[in-house]
Amino acid sequence: MSAMFHKRSVKKAFEQGIRMRNASGFSLISAIFLLVVMAGLGAVMLTFTSVQQTTSTQDLQGTRAFQAARAGIDFGLYQVLAPSATAVCGGAASPVWSGSLAGFQTTVNYACDVFTEGGNTITVFTITSTASAGAVGSPHRVERVLRATVSR
Repeated sequence: MSAMFHKRSVKKAFEQGIRMRNASGFSLISAIFLLVVMAGLGAVMLTFTSVQQTTSTQDLQGTRAFQAARAGIDFGLYQVLAPSATAVCGGAASPVWSGSLAGFQTTVNYACDVFTEGGNTITVFTITSTASAGAVGSPHRVERVLRATVSR
């Protein structure tokens, strides 16, 4: 009885070995599949993070460009409304900024119309301030344009 028991156990062990070898190939394929999926997810997350950072930087630069254009409007209003006004119809000025606006080039243009009303001469100035940073055609270029109208 012992020899017969031994034959059965050897046969059973041999069949289990064949099954184990077949299963080990499947786990290798599963491991490779999981590795590829995880690498793909990592690449997507890296791209997403890069786009988020670029968008955030562009938003900040756009805000700075708006503030530079706004400072240009204030500069232009001062040039028009100051007691010793220096603004010339059709003229332009390029104030230089410091601090966080240092990288922006701002151009302030003055256009004007002169009207006579009831014996009074009224000059209506249209001040256009354009602030920009970055090379034209560059994806990092930002530009903002503001206009204000004032009469004197």
